Amino acid sequence: MTESHKRYSAIVEKLREEGFKLTPQRMAIAKILAHSDGHPSVEDIFGRLKETFPTMSLATVYRNVLVLKSLGEALELGFPDGRNRYDGNRPYPHPHAICIRCRTIVDTAVDGIQDVTRAVADATGFRILTHRLDFFGICRTCQEQNDPDGEQE
Repeated sequence: MTESHKRYSAIVEKLREEGFKLTPQRMAIAKILAHSDGHPSVEDIFGRLKETFPTMSLATVYRNVLVLKSLGEALELGFPDGRNRYDGNRPYPHPHAICIRCRTIVDTAVDGIQDVTRAVADATGFRILTHRLDFFGICRTCQEQNDPDGEQE
């Protein structure tokens, strides 16, 4: 079983445990989040499901994503423009690299984040509940498209 299938199964199990109905729309939204590497927005999810569920509203997608977020099965990445993105593969705090041009979001595997969290807690006296660590830059694809000769901008 692939990791995304395991994630989907975990989401379905959590919904069952919490007494939520397993509607076809809810299951489709969960599947997109569990299988997506691209951190989709609610609008992205809605667009992908519009053909299969033509009567489903954007509000339905939004409500279901919020349910999954509240259950700890989706991580919300908020942005100032209000177009939040969601991570259903890794629904726990972890670093992301975000392209400021195309808005691609890439999960990063970085050791030592727990050490940083402990250091912040020790330095501030806070009981850290969660964290968010994002790195903003220009992805390789955008660099190659906008700067094919390797020249500085």
